[in-house]
Amino acid sequence: MMRYRKGDGERSSLFTRRALLLGGAQGVLLAALAGRLYQLQVIETQRFATLAEENRINLRLLPPSRGLIFDRTGQPLAINRNNFRAMATSDRGRGVEVLVERLDQVFNLGEAEKNRLLRELRRSRNAQPIVVRENLNWEEVARVEFNAPDLPGVFIDLGQTRDYPEGELMSHIIGYTGRVADEDLAGRDDPVLQLATLRFGKKGVERSLEDELRGRAGAVQVEVNSVGRVVRELDRTEGQPGSNALLTIDLDLQRFATERMKDHQSGSVVVLDVVTGDVLAMVSTPGFDPNTFARGITQSEWRELLESPERPLNNKAINGVYPPGSTYKMVTALAALESKAIDPWTRLPCSGFIELGSIKFHCWLKGGHGSTNVAEAIAQSCDCFFYEAARRAGIDRVSDVGGRLGFGRQSELGLPGESAGIQPSRAWKQEKLGKPWQHGDTFNLGIGQGYMNATPLQLAIMTARIANGGYEVQPNLLLASATPREELAPPPPRDKPTAPTLRFNPQNLAIIREGMFNVVNSGFGTANALRLDGQGKLLDPAFRFAGKTGTAQVKRITDRERDMGITQAQLPWHLRHHALFVCFGPADNPRYACAVIVEHGMAGGATAGPIGRDVLVETMKRDPSRHTDRYRKMASR
Repeated sequence: MMRYRKGDGERSSLFTRRALLLGGAQGVLLAALAGRLYQLQVIETQRFATLAEENRINLRLLPPSRGLIFDRTGQPLAINRNNFRAMATSDRGRGVEVLVERLDQVFNLGEAEKNRLLRELRRSRNAQPIVVRENLNWEEVARVEFNAPDLPGVFIDLGQTRDYPEGELMSHIIGYTGRVADEDLAGRDDPVLQLATLRFGKKGVERSLEDELRGRAGAVQVEVNSVGRVVRELDRTEGQPGSNALLTIDLDLQRFATERMKDHQSGSVVVLDVVTGDVLAMVSTPGFDPNTFARGITQSEWRELLESPERPLNNKAINGVYPPGSTYKMVTALAALESKAIDPWTRLPCSGFIELGSIKFHCWLKGGHGSTNVAEAIAQSCDCFFYEAARRAGIDRVSDVGGRLGFGRQSELGLPGESAGIQPSRAWKQEKLGKPWQHGDTFNLGIGQGYMNATPLQLAIMTARIANGGYEVQPNLLLASATPREELAPPPPRDKPTAPTLRFNPQNLAIIREGMFNVVNSGFGTANALRLDGQGKLLDPAFRFAGKTGTAQVKRITDRERDMGITQAQLPWHLRHHALFVCFGPADNPRYACAVIVEHGMAGGATAGPIGRDVLVETMKRDPSRHTDRYRKMASR
């Protein structure tokens, strides 16, 4: 018989209390679990059903069809064509290294492309497809399909790519498209820009009209499995195509001007309507083929473009800056007339040079021009006349007139990369160089040298404003824009400028135009040979025009070189003078202005002049401002 101990009762009591505590805790936990299950399965049933549905169904954006670009007569400049491309998805980053290696065996990608694919596949969200290779030919498509079992997540997609039918001819105006870069997203919150297949305007009109050309994205609802792969398409909403654009450019005139520049390494031609400001031609040579960017430019092709001394990627019409040389003398003459420093009958002497202290400022004609008035000085391009005219007018008046005629500021053309050039002034020199303005600076500016530089577009603007009677006409490239459902029709023709006046004395402008007329049509102008049509016959009176030659120094001519009689042809190409010519026509009723720069062309009258004459006469023959019946409706394109 066991004896009861006092300690046994105490242990039993302790065990019972612990059991009760554990049981109570378990009960509380079970109650909490039951309550949570009731909340999830009963109270929040609808919420989690919705979340499950959203996880099963993905909404993906569809890139819109990019708007088309046409010239003023309806000829296509930028269109879309079908593009077979290889796309790839990843299971949220798993196995991408193996997939990329297999793609390399199919396409021979190269290290740069392999790294890009790895980066994009790893950060791909919701199994969003990324582009492996675009513009596939049939052999490449067949290779992908044949290797499909070894390429999970890779498929062939039919999309669109940009095509530029005119290639190099319109490269600087139209530009090109490329993948969206980080800097392209600044100030834009359009989610379609996140799509790997979208192409964004990089240069030219493609960039300036990007928001209009891009259009609005569509959307597709797809059912996906647990790893994000598409099972089926549930619904699709097509996007709205971008607006089509009708440019002011006359493609046939652009082709003619480019052909006239083919014998020269580098240069530019700009043609403006002096009434409307329409840019009818804007040539920059050499150009580049924008289709190489559309298909994907190689590193060697890109390096070749960057390293070329002729700078084919640079739109010289708006970004090339040159001393305007003697084409600037109209600014100096107008400043002197407006300030009453001279009058139309003032005659100034030219003995071949003018002295300022111990420095001689030479005229281009060694023996000098004798005594000339302003119209004669323009016709003969007498440097000494304009040294003195600039001195009498003063830097402030010359700089002011230059600014009003378009120098030293960007135009309203809207193309990216446009240079403002330099219209020097007292304030400009003090701010940029920390030095005061000198009399010698005024002499140099009077003939378009020294600190002064300008773009070919600015020279055309200056000429247009002189020709149209002093109206502030602004250049423009866009004639009309509309969605494909709308009628793309041109504005009605105009015969008179609607721009504000520049407030110049009409009589002074008439004197300037007279001098420019005499440059070509008198017996003593610097471009008398341009009266002929190139075949030895005088131009038809309906096509007579006015102009101004210019030769801009690239290298300063020393007294020793002047005495030795070293010619421009004896210098290396990159040290020769630039050749310039500006003109407008018809002479008695101006409608078109043209500016030509031939880099290192040596002589304006002999090199740039014939090009300007031929292009301007061709423009007058075509008279694109009158041919409104040639416009085409492009809503159905």
